[in-house]
Amino acid sequence: MNEWPEDSQLMRLIAQKQPQALEQLYDRYERPMYSFAYRIVKDSMMAEEVVQELFLRIWNHAERYEDSQGKLSTWMFAIARNIAIDTLRRKQTRTAGQLAEPDKLLQVADRGRGTEEEVELRFMGEELALAMEDLNEDQKKVIDLIYFKGYTHQEVSRKQEIPLGTVKSRVRLAMKQLKEKLAGRGKEGAPI
Repeated sequence: MNEWPEDSQLMRLIAQKQPQALEQLYDRYERPMYSFAYRIVKDSMMAEEVVQELFLRIWNHAERYEDSQGKLSTWMFAIARNIAIDTLRRKQTRTAGQLAEPDKLLQVADRGRGTEEEVELRFMGEELALAMEDLNEDQKKVIDLIYFKGYTHQEVSRKQEIPLGTVKSRVRLAMKQLKEKLAGRGKEGAPI
């Protein structure tokens, strides 16, 4: 087999859910996609989120790509652009909703969580903890550092002395496993 498969061949393998093909595609396109996303969102963390979402969508919907319609990179840039714009819109909505004058804040009623919401959140946390037990130790470590301790991908790379691409791959695969595990629990009738 050719050492550097063509994009269309990688996409066929990804559609067959072969993780090595996604890793190769990621290694090939992560930098240009990150640079492109960064130019739109102008924030390194958001650009990383855009790239992560892009490759998650590719993994979940690889069959939608048709090489007869154009180059894979063009298709990927279009998806990345849409994700980046959606990310900016979400950020603007959150920011606009957070701005208020100090004296108006005093007039806002306390809308603390009710008992039902607290129980549901606690249940969801327990479900997540159970799902994380199925991850391998390397994946648990990067997920803990990034999502629970607030480290960036670059900081985890330096702290754990592993390549940035490896950190991102571990996060991507761990998130995919968690999503599948939690989705499975939801189908069994448990609230998520």
